[in-house]
Amino acid sequence: MSRLKEKYAKDTVPELKKKFGYKNVMQVPRLEKIVLNIGLGEAIQNSKALEAAETDLTAIAGQHPVITRSKRSIAAFKLRAGMPIGMMVTLRGKRMYEFFDKLVNVVMARIRDFQGTSTDSFDGQGNYTLAIKEQIVFPEIDYDKVDKLRGLEVTIVTTAATDEEGRSLLQSLGMPFKK
Repeated sequence: MSRLKEKYAKDTVPELKKKFGYKNVMQVPRLEKIVLNIGLGEAIQNSKALEAAETDLTAIAGQHPVITRSKRSIAAFKLRAGMPIGMMVTLRGKRMYEFFDKLVNVVMARIRDFQGTSTDSFDGQGNYTLAIKEQIVFPEIDYDKVDKLRGLEVTIVTTAATDEEGRSLLQSLGMPFKK
């Protein structure tokens, strides 16, 4: 069992049960999945960008990404329906807990001028989205092999019903929110 999952079972569940007055352990919010997403608008002109982003995302997630394609044509961007415009990976189970642990304890410490994550990025149902400006903050990425800095979107999906429950869950698992 991963270190974070153990912490969830021993510390977080009793803490949240007491704080929100849950009567059943199954009512306590938990992490459901983490979705990593890279938008690649540049892939329209540069097909090599797709390969480089795929390599980076595979290294970060430890899992092969899926190519996302445009749903409709937009003439102003020279974009046709079905063209590849991004990549995504969905992490669940053991990989999800390991990634969250690495994100909180390693990656956020490597972000320049890091003050804590914003508490405004919840969606109303307890899910949290975080943007990382450069993929080089991940320890798996070799700085010398990076062709271009790309942003990464991390969406943490929880079973929480409200933003307050989601925030309490992530905070007890170690997410550093701004004060």
